[in-house]
Amino acid sequence: MTTLKLKKNLLGLATGLSLIAAPCSFAASWPQQPIRLVVPFPAGGNIDATARIIAKGLAEQMKATVVVENKAGAAGLVGAQSVMRAKPDGYTALLASTGSLAAMRALDPKVPLDPAKDFVSAGPISIAPMLLIVNKDLPARTLPEFLKYAHSRPGELTMGSAGTGTSNHLAGEMFQNLSKTKFLHVPYKGSGPAMTDLIGGQIDLIFDQMASSLPQVKAGKVRALAVTTNEKSELMPELPTIASAGLKDYEASTTTGILFPAGTAPNVTKQVNDALRTILQNQSIRTQLQQLGTEARPGTQDDFQHILQNETDKWTGIVNAAGITTNAHP
Repeated sequence: MTTLKLKKNLLGLATGLSLIAAPCSFAASWPQQPIRLVVPFPAGGNIDATARIIAKGLAEQMKATVVVENKAGAAGLVGAQSVMRAKPDGYTALLASTGSLAAMRALDPKVPLDPAKDFVSAGPISIAPMLLIVNKDLPARTLPEFLKYAHSRPGELTMGSAGTGTSNHLAGEMFQNLSKTKFLHVPYKGSGPAMTDLIGGQIDLIFDQMASSLPQVKAGKVRALAVTTNEKSELMPELPTIASAGLKDYEASTTTGILFPAGTAPNVTKQVNDALRTILQNQSIRTQLQQLGTEARPGTQDDFQHILQNETDKWTGIVNAAGITTNAHP
């Protein structure tokens, strides 16, 4: 081999090795600039509050700057797509919610976003249980009594929701499907008006996020019969689960987590997962999440990816069984 050819081969080998080493070098030096944590909803809600608690914890744990950025629109689609289309350099992440992403996909399979393909997980953060709540004058004080009462009046009891296709509507549809009951669905423009009418006796029941309903339950204005998670909630441990009444497959909740655009370096998402799992053991952060009506749920990167897929499959089945047709994502 001539000296000239040898030099060219060595140059080519050096160039190839530098390209291979580049991602490792990048991941090892990350982060070197602020990380944007996109919230696909307006400021002030529970998802936004969760993001700000987690951003502060991550910033302290990783010795980095984490900035929360609200990108609301189309029930979470606008913000999610902005992250999906972002450069996968580790500096743009999504505060994701199964109540938005999984149900969105279930309600409209043609939605231009696929959580399984368009994102990589950095792990779960928290779970938000819902409650089955009835008007305080309804003659049913326990879940078994309510089931007996509902079975004797098919189609007569009125079930409010925050709107057709929202997470609390889907929770109610799954309850009817598994319990073989039938309610008259009354959609509202938000859970607040639905709660007002439940207190006033205009409707009989709702499935509602614990965060927004707890004050009314504790004030005795409405009656909570059960929690929708498959385990008792640390926020209201005295309440039974719906599954315990014989509906063993019933589970309805919202899990939050962090997603990055597909193609983000594995070392980056692992660093975020390590930081998440550490800060979610912090009692101060756990207490702050509890004040939002949620419970800390640290886990692996795969955990959140599996939850998203399972929730999408579950709600797709419920939407199809109930014949729900809407393009309005929850």
